[in-house]
Amino acid sequence: MWVNPEEVLLASALWMTERANPYFILQKRKGHGDGGGGLAGLLVGTLDVVLDSSARVAPYRILYQTPDSLVYWSIGHGSSRKEITENWEWLEQNLLQTLSIFENENDITTFVKGKIQGIIAEYNKSHDIREDDDTDKFKEAIAKFRKLFVMPEEEKLVNYYSCSYWKGKVPRQGWLYLSINHLCFYSYLLGKEGEVTYLVIRWADVTQLEKNATLLLPDMVRVSTRCSEHVFSVFLNINETFKLMEQLANIAMRQLLDNKGFEQDRCLPKLKKKSPKKVSALKRDLDARAKSERYRALFRLPKDEKLDGHTDCTLWTPFNKMHILGQMFVSTNYICFTSKEETICSLIIPLREVTIVEKADSCNVLPSPLSISTKNKMTFLFANLKDRDFLVQRISDFLQQTTSKIYFEREITGSLSSSDDEVSSQQGSVLSCSPQRSALGSEGDSDRQFNLNDNRVPTATQALMTMYRRRSPEEFNPKLAKEFLKEQAWKNHFTEYGQGVCMYRTEKTKELVLQGIPENMRGELWLLFSGAINEMATHPGYYEDLVEKSMGKYNLATEEIERDLHRSLPEHPAFQNEMGIAALRRVLTAYAFRNPNIGYCQAMNIVTSVLLLYAKEEEAFWLLVALCERMLPDYYNTRVVGALVDQGVFEELAHVCVPQLYDCMQALSVISTISLSWFLTLFLSVMPFESAVVVVDCFFYEGIKVIFQLALSVLDANIHQLLSCKDDGEAMTILGRYLDSVTNKDSTLPPIPHLHSLLTDNGEPHPEVDIFKLVRSSYEKFGSIRADVIEQMRFKQRLRVIQAIEDTTKRNVVRTIVTETPFSIDELEELYTLFKAEHLTSCYWGSTSNPMSRHDPSLPYLEQYRMDLEQFKVLFALLFPWACGTHTDDLALRVFRLLDHNADALINFREFISGLSECSCLNVQHSVFCVVKKMHTPDYRTYMRLWNQETKAKLENMKDLPKLNQSQFIELCKTLYNMFSEDPSEQELYHATATVTSLLLEMGEVGKLFCSPARRTDEEDEDERIPPSRSKQERHHLEDSSPKDSATSSAMLISDDETKDDTSVSSYSVLSAGSHELQCEDIAEDTVLIRSGAAAAGHHGRSGLPHSASIDKDWAITFEQFLASVLTEQALVQYLEKPVEIAARITNAKNVRKVGHQHMSVSDYEISLSG
Repeated sequence: MWVNPEEVLLASALWMTERANPYFILQKRKGHGDGGGGLAGLLVGTLDVVLDSSARVAPYRILYQTPDSLVYWSIGHGSSRKEITENWEWLEQNLLQTLSIFENENDITTFVKGKIQGIIAEYNKSHDIREDDDTDKFKEAIAKFRKLFVMPEEEKLVNYYSCSYWKGKVPRQGWLYLSINHLCFYSYLLGKEGEVTYLVIRWADVTQLEKNATLLLPDMVRVSTRCSEHVFSVFLNINETFKLMEQLANIAMRQLLDNKGFEQDRCLPKLKKKSPKKVSALKRDLDARAKSERYRALFRLPKDEKLDGHTDCTLWTPFNKMHILGQMFVSTNYICFTSKEETICSLIIPLREVTIVEKADSCNVLPSPLSISTKNKMTFLFANLKDRDFLVQRISDFLQQTTSKIYFEREITGSLSSSDDEVSSQQGSVLSCSPQRSALGSEGDSDRQFNLNDNRVPTATQALMTMYRRRSPEEFNPKLAKEFLKEQAWKNHFTEYGQGVCMYRTEKTKELVLQGIPENMRGELWLLFSGAINEMATHPGYYEDLVEKSMGKYNLATEEIERDLHRSLPEHPAFQNEMGIAALRRVLTAYAFRNPNIGYCQAMNIVTSVLLLYAKEEEAFWLLVALCERMLPDYYNTRVVGALVDQGVFEELAHVCVPQLYDCMQALSVISTISLSWFLTLFLSVMPFESAVVVVDCFFYEGIKVIFQLALSVLDANIHQLLSCKDDGEAMTILGRYLDSVTNKDSTLPPIPHLHSLLTDNGEPHPEVDIFKLVRSSYEKFGSIRADVIEQMRFKQRLRVIQAIEDTTKRNVVRTIVTETPFSIDELEELYTLFKAEHLTSCYWGSTSNPMSRHDPSLPYLEQYRMDLEQFKVLFALLFPWACGTHTDDLALRVFRLLDHNADALINFREFISGLSECSCLNVQHSVFCVVKKMHTPDYRTYMRLWNQETKAKLENMKDLPKLNQSQFIELCKTLYNMFSEDPSEQELYHATATVTSLLLEMGEVGKLFCSPARRTDEEDEDERIPPSRSKQERHHLEDSSPKDSATSSAMLISDDETKDDTSVSSYSVLSAGSHELQCEDIAEDTVLIRSGAAAAGHHGRSGLPHSASIDKDWAITFEQFLASVLTEQALVQYLEKPVEIAARITNAKNVRKVGHQHMSVSDYEISLSG
């Protein structure tokens, strides 16, 4: 293999020269192969084994050197003598004479290096290889990874690390390979190749991943699965390794949760000019993905925004006349800034708002400044920028793309031709909107929003709260005065810190939020702080289109929405009439159509109704999008996974922050009860409405940490009462009374009855608790909780929750079908694990069908995992008793067709188990029936239906089973011969089968004599009722399903073309009485068996009738005749009643690695080899 030329200073160190000429040297590494290098070679060989240098150093290499130079260049490596010799001979034949023409040694060096690089480039181009994707060392590591663990090319290696694996109390030094779907480890012990340990763990099986330290092991990573625990230590960079392991495990959990496969993101642009070359391209892309996720979470940006890069800089802040040190982040649609101290200042500048980007003059005080101006006449001055020219170019490129996108949207929507009056009507808005949003707002205020719904129903053109606010000036004057002061404080803040999306967000902003957002500003500030304003501005007309498409359509989600509409804040007057209900219906239905994976979940109606009170309809929709998809991820899917994850986080936080209460709460199981209702509705369902909206204010500004802080404060405030509780009911009552007493004395709203008060007892009411004091108390006591710590805890809990859900799914599936099969619960659980593992393997490495169609977590338990034919073939060969060598795939195809009841080319676990249990049955009658079912006939499902009735009733129903005609009987014979292939008693079984078929043929011939013309006519009519297209399709599939192997015996095998005649062939000529002399050769698909002898051959001419004409339609046998004939042959009876050790087959299947390591002792999670 040619490699890019690299300098080599000491050519003789650890290497022996085997060939040489004036310009090139071929060397072999000492200690490699036989008899190399004496003591030095022995030392080098030992070092290579102990240090596993073979993963990085090829045993052969070619060096280039000019005669007068001391510097060598490595130009080729080889893993074998043959490979390196081919490269050496090419050099001698093509380059050696050419180099003698040059006079200058520098020219020779330049020519050789250019030639080698050209060869590499040509090879990469022809093989579609990207030159800069991976380094040569990493490519060698990939090759070793695939060789050691027999992984296919679809399994992408991300990175590999040197570490120790603790097997018992003995550490084993080796290499940890982290791929997209697996964690693999390979170790070697003191150079002894017999002491080797292999470990393969699927990321989807990991239940716990933690990094901790002990006195003995300061840096340790513990990986737990359901069955085992593995400890790794002695990492050079444990933080990098652990973060990558977390990310890969998270990807696997995401696949289990919503079936979105991982796709490599190779189009991420890099702000840095040079990417590090010591890691794989896939590792770089995963790092970029992780950085983009943190970037989006930090600035509440849309979920498809990708970080381009970041750089240190300073920002001039006019409100305090200072240059603040921080970092600038640049992405495709945004420029963001955050200070080194998070609370000082943060800034978001959408590129759609930018008008000018220019480089200012540098000076000693302000080096490398950059000025950015926006449409609302704000100017931001950044300085101390490294590589400012490159940064400006990147921003200009993104700005040009954004401008093109805006013009395109104008042409599509035609909604930006708003007049000056329309623009001026928006000036009173708190937010500085983009032109798109201004146009939308003006249209929404006129007739467009009204047209979203049926004309019979009035449509809200503004926030519902403004329409139903009832004020009594005499009663609320002091409160209105306080509300007016809040509004003035916010207006002064906008004057000093800016207004709209580009506002400077500082500690002062947070202080104003904690004091409470004014009623008439709440909706717009929610939109700003949540980031929903960005998605709304970049998707003009999206909500209107969704409403238009979803109106009048019904599904399960819309049914649930209709059921819950009148349960959404029924105490509020806005939802006591059709206008509020209709707006709520439109928003919830539109979101269900936008995100079918979530659809609708209970609690969404409560949150959405509050959003509609303070925001317009479209704004409420985008707030719901931000809530469900970014701020509360996975909260509102069918299994409320996100809420369960945060419930685990809350328990962990409670254990740390209120340890004296934790044990008591766990014993009463209170935390799991309260947290779901508190988190899913953001306290809206457990607090008085006017108090809960203050919590929502803080949530939209600070995120989920506010909810955790407040929940901990509620527990802390009631710690003494809770410690004296005797049961969970008493604890719930105490917490319910406390939350009922939380009041907002500044609210200008009329008091609204709170339904949660029904939980309280008849005791004394709890003293009032001021919501603002409660929120401040939560910040003072638990404000140290950081968002990154919460994300770390979420990862840990997500592993636990998703694996617990998978275990629950398995138990439910097993409990559903345990009464239908002869297998035990333990055996069914093991079979389910194998079924699921095969499904996941096909998702990883490709399959004939789309994984999305085979795994849908929203379906009932039995339908969540399904497999196609290719996956079924694997398990059929491992588990089914009739799997037999070369014909296994043919039998698997026939069994699969029988099990696929709905003909969608997929089978679920119940269908799989039904097939396995039938084939494993020890009853010969049942086994014979299973063989009969394997025929390729249009009416085999009738057999299944009638057989199920017969097994449930009595054996008299056997007479109702339809007869076998001649073509079905031929297929039945083929199935029997295929089943016995490679069986130890193959010869005896073949002779027994020949005897049975001969007897049945005679029975069929005799039966023809008693077949009346009337009955024959009825049967022909019945055949005509079978759809011809299906019959043709079945026949075509039948003809292509078996191997095309010809065979000979004493009974002649003649092809279809040689049996064509204008008259039907008698059944006795199809399988002769002499067929007991058949040998063990395979029977070809395109042949039929006929009686030997000149009479038979002479009777059948060779004219050109199709094969279908050679079938005798009058010939038939019954199932009773077939069963009775089989029972006469003891060899067949013993074969069909042969006991099946399903437990042994399960163990064997577990011990066969799906990646093909047949020579190792393997389990699902660990492979250990000792030689």
